[in-house]
Formats: sequence, structure tokens, C-alpha cells
Amino acid sequence: MPYADLQKHLTNLEEKNLLVRIRRPINKDTELHPLFRWQFRGGLPESARKAFYFENVVDSGGRHYTIPVVIGALGASPAIYEIAMGCPIDEIPQRWQHALHHPIEPVIVDDGPVHEIVLTGAALDEERGGLLQLPIPISTPGFDNAPYTTCSHFFTKDPETGIRNQGNYRGQLKGQRVIGLQAPAWQDVAKHWEKCRIQGKPLPAALVIGAPPIVSHCTVLKAPFGVDELGIASALAGEPIRLVRCKTVELEVPMDAEIVVEGFVRTDFLEPEGPFGESHGYIHPRTLSPVMEVTAITMKRRPVYATFMSQMTPNESSSSRRTGFEAYYLNHLRQDLGIKSVVKVSMHEKLTNLRKLIIVQMKKPAESEVWRALHGVANFQPGVGKFIIAVDEDIDPRNMDAVWWAMCYRSKPHKDVLILPGRVKGHSPPFKHEDRLAAEDSAMLINAILKEPFPPISLPKREYMERAKQIWEELEFPALNPEPPWFGYSLGDWDEEWEEEAEMAVTNRYLETGEKLAKRRVKT
Repeated sequence: MPYADLQKHLTNLEEKNLLVRIRRPINKDTELHPLFRWQFRGGLPESARKAFYFENVVDSGGRHYTIPVVIGALGASPAIYEIAMGCPIDEIPQRWQHALHHPIEPVIVDDGPVHEIVLTGAALDEERGGLLQLPIPISTPGFDNAPYTTCSHFFTKDPETGIRNQGNYRGQLKGQRVIGLQAPAWQDVAKHWEKCRIQGKPLPAALVIGAPPIVSHCTVLKAPFGVDELGIASALAGEPIRLVRCKTVELEVPMDAEIVVEGFVRTDFLEPEGPFGESHGYIHPRTLSPVMEVTAITMKRRPVYATFMSQMTPNESSSSRRTGFEAYYLNHLRQDLGIKSVVKVSMHEKLTNLRKLIIVQMKKPAESEVWRALHGVANFQPGVGKFIIAVDEDIDPRNMDAVWWAMCYRSKPHKDVLILPGRVKGHSPPFKHEDRLAAEDSAMLINAILKEPFPPISLPKREYMERAKQIWEELEFPALNPEPPWFGYSLGDWDEEWEEEAEMAVTNRYLETGEKLAKRRVKT
């Protein structure tokens, strides 16, 4: 198959030196996530991050687990994400856009590796069995109140239409056959749950852990309600994703997933869940959430347990979903709204968690297009877009220094800033109100696009910087990582005389310029 299952993907990572095997005992409750997190909080560049594969997992109770744990295998670095998606990273936005518009229906097969081991009934109740046999780590030791599944894809179906949905939600380990489901009200699974609640029946669900990477990356995508993310995954894979029917619920899951937990989500009650460290960078307090009662656990004969590092960004969860989110918003602006001057959408990741600070890069837009793009982002999804900034094509939207540079010199706050009240707070503190959909926030739209010609960027022209780079490398100085802007260029306010004088200066004819200017003296 052109798309890899998780274990084939891990082999690919190891061959490219992007996976580290850790053989010493590691406590999943106190050491596993903190050790991996140093890659994101230790000042390492993205390119240095790797997946960690823990072969010898223990817990604080002295238990040794036979199932290894992998973390960082989906999006710890751009190189890892690239391998998971099966194409160069600069091609991924175009592939996302194509897949969104040309989904492929998955296919159902009779059997697959995920059913090599099937546990139901009394087998789930054996001592330290059921969910307790899974090496589920504690993500934020010292604050989280239990182990939580994080790279956990809940598969459900709309009880009215039968359309599949996959979403990534955390699951609190509450018992040998009980796991929580934390799903905000705007997520598709919550809508399925509400329909089942009205019908007076539980919601069938399958918790998939260790799906093929292409499926995982589509699962974290916020596709429109009623869109089966497996169709998008199939389009990205170039062929239908192969599914098998679950053993105890009427759902289908990837045949080569590592582990699947089947069950029913109760709709007749909610119970406390959390607190848990969240991607907005704070510990999210206890809330009321549904629970799933487990009816089966199926897995490969030798499965690998996959976990995300989420919580404060940047993290693996945000890094792995950023490219898909940005392509989704770019598609909305360019295709749905027809704003062709939009070049790129960049969702700022560090500390802010993608949702709050969004930069729209545009190429020579009309002013009306700028404001349409800003409003288009602000009104696309609830709780997304608190500070939305439009910048020109020469501004690198990933470089916040460059974005601030544009804001400081290309915008006038009294003309170019619009504040929208009555906005949804979404996934963020403060937590005084449980309803995240309450209109208690606001958004700021900032037009930092050039409004008139500007003088050139005050850096040497490209040819001089490139020549200097050659000399730098000949001298064997430390490797360079050019950061735009790294050379000067014109922004329109530059005439032929100034250009000629600059050329004369670099050819040792600057005294001629001095003589010329002396003839233009003005008496005082």
C-alpha cells in the first residue's frame, strides 16, 4: 500500500535517523512526557526533534508493560510530518486542497491485523486487564489527575445520516472498562451524542490508538460537519483506506490500526472529568463530560501504543495539525470566498495554540479584499481568530518579528484596526463560565498591508549578500539559516537617479556623485 501503518512509518523514521529508541526503564507516570517535552522547551530547533520509542515502560506502581510507547512519531518535526504524509512538505498544502475537494470513499475488508487479538466479556475483567493493560502515560505530571489517551481518535457515526466522523479527543482512564470522552459542544462527536441522547440511546464509539499516520493527520483536521475525514485521508493516500468492521459496535476502523477500544458512550448522564493540561498553555479545570463503557479491545499481536504530546504549544499535536489547518483556511479564503490575492494563511503556534493569532499573507490586494479576508478568517469557525493580521507577500508570516515590523510601519491603528465584540471565547481561559460558546470575547482585525509605495529595505541587495554568503562558507564559519528579509529590495519609492548613484558607489565612482550634488547646494 502507498500509505504506511504506524509500524512501517516508525521503520521509515528510524532509517532516516528521526527515531530514538530508549531501552532503559521509563516511568510513564512521571518521566515519559517530561523527557520528550525537553525537545520543545529546551531551545532545540525544529529540525533537531525526533520521535522517542520507549521499549521498557513501567509505572509508579511497579508494573512493567509489554506494549512499547512511541511519542513524536506524527509531527515532532517538519521532516517527520513530511514522511507521515508521504510527500515533500512544500507540496502538502496543495495536496490538502485537492483532497478536500476530491475525497475517495474508503473500502471495507473482511479482516485485518487489528483483529489479531480480540478481548471481550470476561477477558476484559481479568486482573489488571482491560484498559489497565495499556501503557497510557500521564501527560502533565504534577497536575493531571489520571493517565489520559491523547493521540486517541474517536470514531462515531451520525445516528440520523450514518455518515462517519473521526475526531481526536482526550480520554481519562477511569476504570478497567471505563474511559472519559472530553468533546467540546462544537465538535461533531458532541452533535452525534446529542442526537443519541434525544433518541434515548447510547452512542456507539470506537477509540482508535495508533492509526496509519495519514489517517491520524486527517482525524485532527476540523472538516465541515458531515464530511467523512476518511474520504480525505483516502484522497491523500491515493487509494481507499481499508477498514474492518468492529466486533461489538456497528462501526468501521482502519484494518491496520494498532489498538481499538470499542464501546458505548452513555448519554443518560455526565460526570466530572479533568483537570488536564491543555494546548492553550494552562491547566484546564474539571468539567462534566460523557464516559464510554468498553465492550471490546482489539489489537495487533505486537502493538505499539501511540501518544501525542499536547498541552502548551508548540507540541506534537499542534505541529502535526498546523499544515492541515492552514491549508483548510487557505482553501476557504481562495476557493469558498474567491479571494485570489491570498497567498498563505499562517497560524501562530508557540504558546498561542494555532487558534488565536492568525496571519494572512496577500499579494497586491485591493483594500476591500484585505478586509474580506480578515472577516473571512474571523467568521469561519467559533473561537478561532482573536488577532488576525494581513501582511504583504514580502513579509514572512512565520517570523513574528517581521509581522511586528509590518504592523509598526505599514498600519495606522486609527485607520487599519477593527475590533469585533461579541466573539466566542472558545478553547481558552478564563474558566468562570463553562459555556465556551458564550459571546464574551472580541477579535482584532489588523490591516498591515502597504497602502502606498515605500522606500527599499535597508539591507544590501541580493547579489552582494549571496557573494558574502559564499565567502562565509569558504571561511568555514557556522552554518547559516537565512531569515527573511536577508537582502534589500525596492517597494516602489525608488527612482532611476538613486539607482544610478548606488551603482556608481559600488564601482568606486561615488566622488562623481559628490561633485554632482555639490552643484545643487541651497543657500541658508
